[in-house]
Amino acid sequence: MAAAFTRRRHGAAAPGVEWAAVSGAGAWSVEEVGKHQLMQRTGLPARDLRALDPALSYPCSIMGRDLAVVVNLERARAVITATEVLVPRPRDPAVAPLVHNLLARLSASPTLPQASVRPSVRGLPSLDGGAALPPSPGGVGGGSGGRDGQASARDKVLPFEFRALEVCLEFSCKSLEQETCTLEKAAYPALDELSSNVSTLNLERVRQIKSRLLAISGRVQKVRDELEHLLDDDVDMAAMHLSDKLAYQQAADGRSSRFSTNNEPSEFDEERDREEDEEGEGSSEGGNGIGTSIGFTPKIDELENLLEAYFVQVDGTLNKLSTLREYVDDTEDYINIMLDDKQNQLLQMGILLSTATLVMSCAIAITGVFGMNITIPLYTASTEGVFWEVTGGIVGVTAAIYLVALIFYKRSGILQ
Repeated sequence: MAAAFTRRRHGAAAPGVEWAAVSGAGAWSVEEVGKHQLMQRTGLPARDLRALDPALSYPCSIMGRDLAVVVNLERARAVITATEVLVPRPRDPAVAPLVHNLLARLSASPTLPQASVRPSVRGLPSLDGGAALPPSPGGVGGGSGGRDGQASARDKVLPFEFRALEVCLEFSCKSLEQETCTLEKAAYPALDELSSNVSTLNLERVRQIKSRLLAISGRVQKVRDELEHLLDDDVDMAAMHLSDKLAYQQAADGRSSRFSTNNEPSEFDEERDREEDEEGEGSSEGGNGIGTSIGFTPKIDELENLLEAYFVQVDGTLNKLSTLREYVDDTEDYINIMLDDKQNQLLQMGILLSTATLVMSCAIAITGVFGMNITIPLYTASTEGVFWEVTGGIVGVTAAIYLVALIFYKRSGILQ
């Protein structure tokens, strides 16, 4: 793949941000473009360009405008026009793979089923703003014969903006999928280790894994919500048909220039224009609600299928994260059950020790009574051998009281 690498500066007063411009013909360059030059080049307002700044926390979004599509997904930020893709900060190691994928996918010619089919002609856009005519949207490929001998359906080549959008979606989905797989490889062994050995080190590892899990789940959920929002809004999907809008506008300009040569239009032309205006108003006010500001109604089936495919992929990644989160929750519940069991054992041990201390305190109190300097018959000479009998009686009574307390605890359910 031959690609020209150039670096240009637009304006020496205020240096701009580096942008990688990739066209469908394989030509690409890295340019320093200021905000105002980029606004003139893409027709985007300043607030849409601010959404591409990684320093600002803007939510994930895919916005279709009159001349461009702004893509702000996880690690995939780009401005897509009908002829080129602009990627900010291409020298960033996290962004360089996206530029490489765009070069590899957009410069490759679409593969057609049959060699006899004449391919559609593509214009070669210049990287400094001037662009030739875009390719016709939905170039038609040849059909492949079915088993029953009937005519097969035609294969359409996606427009340039859809192929570029597909690369951005694929890059974002694969990045999230790789992070999810990396997290799974680290999470499941750590959780199993914690289940077998509850220690401070294992608890800290699981805490870090749970933090990463919550962060990745939130990012995947944002991408999924944005794709779901696009699939539910036909107007937004219609606004992303840049090639169709440009072709329609060029056709309308050619028709108006052709009609301007005739100062007296015929009644047939007036009637046809009136019918076209009525159809355009009806399609924008009623029907499926996807009429655009320039008066045409594109078919959103191709874009809808594209978005649905990556919506399913993102949803699968979110399901993996949900499964991992359930495993983390189950491990936490298991650890809590183990800790509760240990706590119950400690409480039972405390009850036994407290009961033993109480009984021994009673025995010590009785011994203290006998140790007082009081004249009683036990101290007389005739009772010299009573010491051991009294000591044995005190110990026996203490043990009997302790056993009675244990039997009472067992029957009442305090001890198991």
